Amino acid sequence: MIELTLPTMTCGHCVRTVTETVQRIDAAATVQIDLPTHRVSIASQQPAELFTAALVEEGYVPA
Repeated sequence: MIELTLPTMTCGHCVRTVTETVQRIDAAATVQIDLPTHRVSIASQQPAELFTAALVEEGYVPA
């Protein structure tokens, strides 16, 4: 399980963008988002670095 905190994820649009970004890397990934705490949990066999790099490109820099 990959756990990230994305402070700039603040709304439903952000949730959709983060989810789509994760699933672009791994279509089978399970994404759980807790918007009030800005936490994202990703269940995937792919390396965390792939998700982190893709999210940074989208403007969501993990804290």
